[in-house]
Amino acid sequence: MNPRSLPDLLPMQARRLGDRPALRRKRWGRYEDISWRRYAESVGSLARGLIELGVKPGQAVAVWSENRLEWLLADNAILAVGAVTVPLHASLPPGQLAFPLTDAEVQWIFVASSRQLEQVQELRLPGLRGILAFEDVSFARLSARGQSLTTELPGARPEDLATIMYTSGTTGRPKGVMLTHANLLSNAVAYAQAAQIASDAVVLNWLPLSHIFARTVEHYVHLVAGSTLCLAESAESVIRNLAEIAPTHFNSVPRFYEKILGADLRHMFGPRLRWLGSGGAPLPPHVAEAFAQAGLLVLPGYGLTESSPVIALNRPDCHRAGTVGPALPGVEIRIAQDGEILTRGSHVMQGYWKQPTETDEVLRDGWLATGDLGALDADGFLSITGRKKDLIVLSSGKKVAPAYLEAKLVADPDIDQAVVFGDGRSYLTALLVSALTPEQLTERVRILLADLAPWEQVKRFAVLTEPFSVARDEMTVSLKLRRAAIFARHRAKIDALYEL
Repeated sequence: MNPRSLPDLLPMQARRLGDRPALRRKRWGRYEDISWRRYAESVGSLARGLIELGVKPGQAVAVWSENRLEWLLADNAILAVGAVTVPLHASLPPGQLAFPLTDAEVQWIFVASSRQLEQVQELRLPGLRGILAFEDVSFARLSARGQSLTTELPGARPEDLATIMYTSGTTGRPKGVMLTHANLLSNAVAYAQAAQIASDAVVLNWLPLSHIFARTVEHYVHLVAGSTLCLAESAESVIRNLAEIAPTHFNSVPRFYEKILGADLRHMFGPRLRWLGSGGAPLPPHVAEAFAQAGLLVLPGYGLTESSPVIALNRPDCHRAGTVGPALPGVEIRIAQDGEILTRGSHVMQGYWKQPTETDEVLRDGWLATGDLGALDADGFLSITGRKKDLIVLSSGKKVAPAYLEAKLVADPDIDQAVVFGDGRSYLTALLVSALTPEQLTERVRILLADLAPWEQVKRFAVLTEPFSVARDEMTVSLKLRRAAIFARHRAKIDALYEL
């Protein structure tokens, strides 16, 4: 195989693997396998239907839906006609659709249901030419119409834009990250090589395909490797689906792994599991240790939307606790003088859509400034210490990376979440989410931070019983903390911690 762009992958695998299972989904209570041949034929029919509809190369086509078979068909078909996929998180409220749809100049949009179709219609976007609902008869008719056509699919060149992905952002307005076919394909190929994903792999997907993590390391890596991709029914059913599928590989965010610590981990993930992937946020040490004791290997990695996304990854045969692994093949990493992680390679985005000033701020001489702080050890393993913009500068001038302290605090199994504050103040404070009282936690906090410098100690803290959430805008959809939103919501509590 020598693919030049993403649309080359599926036909190549269909010719190579034929009737072997490409996809597995649960429908009407039973699992259904979709062969590589049928998968390719379905995408081809839908792509030809899109051409008949008037979709042209370079046009933006959005997908607003939860994970499902049709999401995969739509993305592959959009790319096959040379158009640009704009994925929108299924949890995004209708009122927040207008900006990305208008900004990306979206002309067509796929939605899951008739209700979503009505919600998009209510926005009355002047540039929108059509809405296609997966659960509506129009979608089936479009695919059926494509079956009768023999139109040649234009495909794409490596340098063509494949997607505009709107970052959820911990601050400010979302930015549209422009990724080409070369960006995404190179990252998927490098990941499959480093992670040792082959055609015998069975991967259970539950993370949102609208996010770059699952989209690349599961959707596109599956197309590269020829593995079987299984779709979980929902986030709520993932535990049951794990037992039913018994995957060889499973990816998640640390929050999920932390929530299931009390379970029989070895039994939960089944006998075929080779390793677990972790991304999107730091993996707490106590979580990694608990899984290791259960005989399960968790491999943390690191990346961001602007890098397609994977920059570094622990390998099945080359991993180090407390790090996110060495760089992927073809990826360069260096640490700037101020500690910021920089990366260069074919995985780096083309820039932010219609935002040249913001692009120039992060792309310098081919290097992408990640905004994260980190360090490389003598063997090239990368450790993340925090966010550059999150650095707390105390009134004494001392600088503190809050993420490092927060990771230490949540190492206590009774501290669910932690956010540290103190910018411009004389000492640090924190909000801790826990079922315990401040009196019960005081000594634990002291012990957890005992090896840190005096100015890195959390002098006072408040305890919250309700976790930070995406619904209240305190976290991004990838479960990163929105510090400004948390500060605004809990300002009175934080100010009280500085009162004598």
